[in-house]
Amino acid sequence: MIRPLLESIEKARVFDLEQLRYAGAPSHPAHAPGFNYFLHRHHAHGAPEARTGASGIIVTPEHSGTHIDALAHQAENLTLHGGVHVDDGVQTSAGFKKLGIETMAPLVSRGVLLDVAGERRLEPNYAITPADLERAARVDVRNGDVVLIRTGYGALWSNNEEYLRAAGVSAAGSRWLVEREVSAVGADNMAFDVMGPADPELKVTLPGHVLLLVRAGIPIIENLNLEELAAAKVYEFLFVCLPLKMRGATGSPVRPVAIG
Repeated sequence: MIRPLLESIEKARVFDLEQLRYAGAPSHPAHAPGFNYFLHRHHAHGAPEARTGASGIIVTPEHSGTHIDALAHQAENLTLHGGVHVDDGVQTSAGFKKLGIETMAPLVSRGVLLDVAGERRLEPNYAITPADLERAARVDVRNGDVVLIRTGYGALWSNNEEYLRAAGVSAAGSRWLVEREVSAVGADNMAFDVMGPADPELKVTLPGHVLLLVRAGIPIIENLNLEELAAAKVYEFLFVCLPLKMRGATGSPVRPVAIG
């Protein structure tokens, strides 16, 4: 069993879906200042032996760079997914006692790329509709799939201003994904949703966060790099994503890969 599996993986192409992390990379205003790294221990002359060491300190919100949202990340009327009320001793200064990122299992599933942008990047702040998702589906979206949506803005990661005006998935588009009972979703933008005004029906900004995380319990992965995957026209693949086990955290940096 193991040998054929390893051989099949060796023949496959592995696509790295993480964006580069660095100080000054795009960050949602709610999660400023984003990623920062400080070299704390240096290689230097005068050490007592030939070996020297260097190490640093990472200071970052858990929702910086390519990351996955825990179900504790969003609430509707102060209630998390599954009817968990945040005031019932669940929310503490040290994190959440329920639905923190440490409760999320590794994601190893069939992945599907919906390349909505295709050869042309979507217009700024464009809201992706169910019809857009259906047109982009080269394979059927099935129960348990991880669905990754390309807007084309992943190519603008080095341009903060343009990247933060990315297209996103409309509330109707998020409902389309919920109806298909996917296990997780992701996009190459900052917030999966459009970062704009409140949805007229739900009366909230980022409506997909309510529909997916709170109501359906579907995790969201943000700031993906889907450019190489789309260029290779790989629309179906093995998707692997491993959240860090940080107790009580509302999300986790991740380095997801597509194998196909």
